[in-house]
Formats: sequence, structure tokens, C-alpha cells
Amino acid sequence: MEQRIDAKGLACPKPVILAKKAIDTCNRGDVVLITVDNVMAVENLRKLAASQSAEYASEKLGEKEYSIRITVTSEREERTEQEIPVNCAVPARDNTVVVISSKEMGNGDAVLGKILMKGFIYALTQLPVLPKTVLLYNGGAHLSCEDSESLEDLKLLDREGVEILTCGTCLNHYGIGEKLAVGRATNMYEIVEKQADADKIIRP
Repeated sequence: MEQRIDAKGLACPKPVILAKKAIDTCNRGDVVLITVDNVMAVENLRKLAASQSAEYASEKLGEKEYSIRITVTSEREERTEQEIPVNCAVPARDNTVVVISSKEMGNGDAVLGKILMKGFIYALTQLPVLPKTVLLYNGGAHLSCEDSESLEDLKLLDREGVEILTCGTCLNHYGIGEKLAVGRATNMYEIVEKQADADKIIRP
């Protein structure tokens, strides 16, 4: 059996309460699909699934739209009543900076490296708490330009408030300054400053 819940626009803790009520009617193998519009609900539903020993999967469908799949792994009579784990405080975005200096991820096969980089940038869009800044320099400058396979994912991050900064010297060096399609160009001083002030730096 599959139950669908549209919890977009509902205030915390309503999405979790609706999901818990649905789970209570499920048997082993049944699925509850919940659509929500904020990362706080995503995280609370993950905690709910864990408290019920259920399988959990999430997918970001678009700007402020997430699909949560909870697969029940026990029979109703096997479950014990537990307090619903809910946190209605908005998660703070720490100063995490992602630094990308190449079109490819890792060393070795170039085709594989491009596939890995595309997957890496997509994975950033799926994080419960997004980074504050993405820095692109050297070969990474190509990723924020027209015809980049990662352009739509970077635009999604930009719409979600992530700062996308691309090295202006690099854009000029590669002759792609006019093709910049997301965020803005920056200079080496700001690139250094952003990394110096970061709480955490992520590099692919």
C-alpha cells in the first residue's frame, strides 16, 4: 500500500504528525510519500523514520519542493509508542564554502571526472543545509558559464541564496567572461577572504 501526503505550506510539526498517523496504519512493506517545502520538515521526517526503524529516502524536486519516501519495515503490532522527534527551530546556515578549481573531479579519466563533478554539484543541492558560498576558479570557472552541464544546479543553489562566485581573471584567461550565466565574477582578494572566514571548506 502507498499513501501520499501533500504537506507543502504546513507549519511545523504538522508534516511529521500527518506522516506518523499514516505510518501507524501501515504494515511491513507499505510506503508513505510526503511532499514538503522546507529543509526543517525534511530533517524531522528523517528523524521520524529512524525512530520507527523505517527506511528513508529524500529527493529535492525543485525550488522549495522535497519528496520524502518512508518505507515501513515492521508490522503494526511490533511497534512501540515513542515520542515524535520534532525540532521546529530553523536550522542555521553555517559559513560553509565549497571550492571548485576544475571542470573534473579527481585525477585520471577526464570523461569520468566530468561525470563525477556533475554529480558532486547536484549533491550540493540535496544537502539539508546548503553551503553559504561556492567559489569557482581555474578550470572550475567553466561550470558557471553557458553550456555547462552543471549550470541548472548552480542556478538552483543561487535561487536558494547560495553565493556563486567565479574568478574574473580565470574567466578572462579562458575567454568566457561574456558567458558567465550564474552568480557574479570576483577577484583573488575575495576568494582568499571567503576561505579565511569559512567555518568549513569542502573541496571535490
